Amino acid sequence: MTGYYVEKLAAERLRACYEVAPPRVMAYLEAEIGFVLERISRSTLALELGCGYGRVLERLLPRARAVVGIDTSIASLRLARSLESGGRRIQLAAMDAAGLGFGDRTFDLALCIQNGVCAFAVDPLKLLSEAVRVTRPGGTVLFSSYAACFWPDRLEWFRAQAARGLIGEIDEAATRDGVIVCRDGFRARTMGPEGFAALAASLGLTATLTEVDGSSLFCEVVVP
Repeated sequence: MTGYYVEKLAAERLRACYEVAPPRVMAYLEAEIGFVLERISRSTLALELGCGYGRVLERLLPRARAVVGIDTSIASLRLARSLESGGRRIQLAAMDAAGLGFGDRTFDLALCIQNGVCAFAVDPLKLLSEAVRVTRPGGTVLFSSYAACFWPDRLEWFRAQAARGLIGEIDEAATRDGVIVCRDGFRARTMGPEGFAALAASLGLTATLTEVDGSSLFCEVVVP
């Protein structure tokens, strides 16, 4: 799926997905960012995994000491470069989230939200392990997926994206139980509370799980 976000769903096409979001989805996106902002202060050095065109980074910038965004899509990163103007405290890099090129204990906060844990199509354990590795002791790692009760709204949003040709036609017969399947190979899974808890436990960590706005499920790990 990483290739899909590089070849088919990047830059302006990715931004268009958010432009067709129904009001309930817009509320979800805002609540998700709000949850992250509550964990940021002027001393925070934050890393976003899968930053895309900078939708979330733009909101983090005014609150944090500095932000770093990585993505595998060069086209999306080019679009995000507009955030770098005016000496703003931001760095962007083309990088695989499952193999980060940063030293140990670099960041105060590492986040992978909006279901990146499933959308990146990499080993979730490797993804979390790398995020923990580059986060300082006492720092926070935040991952999020969709809340189960948000399924009808999520499906409506993806149908709107398909109608605009941003993703492939949805395979309605195969789309169920939190998994959206498109006929062009796009597949979007979901991680629930048990999955997040097991993921953290595999690394000997304890996760705090929080449902936000009836739409997001956050997995929060404080690095020991």
